[in-house]
Amino acid sequence: MISILARFFIKNYNDIASPRVRQAYGILCGAAGIVFNLLLFGGKFLAGVISHSIAITADAFNNLSDAGSSIITLIGFKMAGQKPDKDHPFGHGRIEYISGLLVSIVILYMAIELIQSSVMKIINPTSLSFTPLVAGILFASILVKGYMAFYNFRISKKINSTAMKATATDSLSDMLSTTVILIATLISHFTSINIDGYCGVLVGLFILYAGINAAKDTVSPLLGQAPDPEFVQQINDIVMSHEGVIGIHDLIVHNYGPGRILISLHAEVPSDGDILVMHDMIDLIEHKLRDTLQCSAVIHMDPICVNDEETNLLKEKVMEYLSEIDVSITMHDFRIVKGPTHTNIIFDVVVPYGFKLSDSQLIADITDKIRSDNPNYFTVIEVDKEYL
Repeated sequence: MISILARFFIKNYNDIASPRVRQAYGILCGAAGIVFNLLLFGGKFLAGVISHSIAITADAFNNLSDAGSSIITLIGFKMAGQKPDKDHPFGHGRIEYISGLLVSIVILYMAIELIQSSVMKIINPTSLSFTPLVAGILFASILVKGYMAFYNFRISKKINSTAMKATATDSLSDMLSTTVILIATLISHFTSINIDGYCGVLVGLFILYAGINAAKDTVSPLLGQAPDPEFVQQINDIVMSHEGVIGIHDLIVHNYGPGRILISLHAEVPSDGDILVMHDMIDLIEHKLRDTLQCSAVIHMDPICVNDEETNLLKEKVMEYLSEIDVSITMHDFRIVKGPTHTNIIFDVVVPYGFKLSDSQLIADITDKIRSDNPNYFTVIEVDKEYL
């Protein structure tokens, strides 16, 4: 149904790289979520009144909160789609992450409330009433929530939205919790065993778990998480497809919200090449990154000596020394500067987070190995961290 509505209400609905199309999908799914959840609230509330079930009534109000969450998602997509302004030159895309976090907070609040109400129902149990209408409402709710989880997951992957993924996770947990409630209602009817309160606690724990996971998914991009490896590989493939580029390093991906990404990197080029030709090549690469990946790119040229035999031999030796210390260490920007009394060996090393040696100890170990070959070698080493 959502796909059909998208064809009618979203212009160029297949152009998911467009911020306007992403916004339209978010608004459409948010509006659908409001309608579905309000209908489910009315049906479950009626079923809860008829059956005197705290679990069903609590599940009804959970759907009411879901309607509120859909409103938050809709508003979040609407605000995230605003154009950049003087105070926010990179746009408002991170509002989408904030809306997802608010949805997660609502989920967590409803889970705690449900667990508290269910515990009281365990302490003070009441008899349940079962009718085919109650069973029908719960079964229909399971189907509706299953469909909502399906289309929200599908669209979240399509437009890469953490807010919609949080909504999809919530819908899936609701489907599971309603299934548990239906089973509990049937058990109570056919065996006279009242497990309504216990099932309410179980449902609350389901919802609590879903809320915690949804919060993690939305907090990570707000804090600044590592970029998607597939996205990094696409960048690498585009840059390295140009003959004049020897290698890349210091790649940083700045995420200001979906469709609002700024990348910066260093591209190694031959030091004896034509600087005007290389500069033109770098401009072309920046434009290709922008057009292909829908991002802004800033590339710094690093001239590398590639035709000096002494430099190349010494570079190979240093790479061997690094592998002896730890195979995870990489190196870039290697060059030598000769002087009358000594030779400076200048390069950067990249170490993973949590590396066993401190920066100062690592530099000392590398320096000792290099100077053991020639005491006239002096090192100028910069230790970098990998941002990927």
